[in-house]
Amino acid sequence: MTPHLLKLSGIGKQFGGLSALTDVSLHINAGEIYGLIGPNGAGKTTLFNVITGLYQANSGEFRFNGHSYQTPKPHLLAQAGIARTFQNIRLFANLTALENVMIGCHVRTHAGVFGALLRNKATRTEERASMQRARELLRYVGIDKPAQTLAKNLSYGEQRRLEIARALATEPLLLALDEPAAGMNATETERLKVLLQNIRAKGITVMLIEHDVKLIMGLCDRVAVLDYGRKIAEGVPDEVRGNPAVIAAYLGADDE
Repeated sequence: MTPHLLKLSGIGKQFGGLSALTDVSLHINAGEIYGLIGPNGAGKTTLFNVITGLYQANSGEFRFNGHSYQTPKPHLLAQAGIARTFQNIRLFANLTALENVMIGCHVRTHAGVFGALLRNKATRTEERASMQRARELLRYVGIDKPAQTLAKNLSYGEQRRLEIARALATEPLLLALDEPAAGMNATETERLKVLLQNIRAKGITVMLIEHDVKLIMGLCDRVAVLDYGRKIAEGVPDEVRGNPAVIAAYLGADDE
């Protein structure tokens, strides 16, 4: 693994005549927690979607784990080691918590369609392993309800953590989280912070978009700031917090 797990150089993204991203360059080091902030409409989600393969950049270079990707696709990036969650919860509401996590495990299984139909020994062995791994991940993220609980019957905070468990089931190198604390109360946010620190301690790199500036500044090793599709700052939290361009564009100044 290279020191720069993810490296973007000169990324541009246009939608018709609108430039959503312009010459965005950044790198994420292996083993760090990296935050991305900025005002609404700054291009954060667009950049996030480029990183996870939902959007294709119109210009620039995309490198992950030492490999260059010209037209990265979501399933290929998932296999390479990028897992994501979404700003709006996207669980399979009528499947159980266990089944939702097992879906993530299938990125690393090999049975295929015929194996699933024939139910051969290899397929059954993989399924048992996936089920065991899913149960472990449910415990790891702190979901105490029975594994057979339908996803729609979990609390909001539990559904957020279930999404993280499903992403972890893909065995990612980079866990990309889109506003994971959105809608959480203070207790849930603190619990999320501890979980993300534990995930990083296991060697998984974390990137997150988040509007909770207190969480970002207290959690991240480095932070980048976007405004109107351009990166206006990057550095450790104290540097970013005191950057005049960031204060003017996003954070604002104290009354004093």
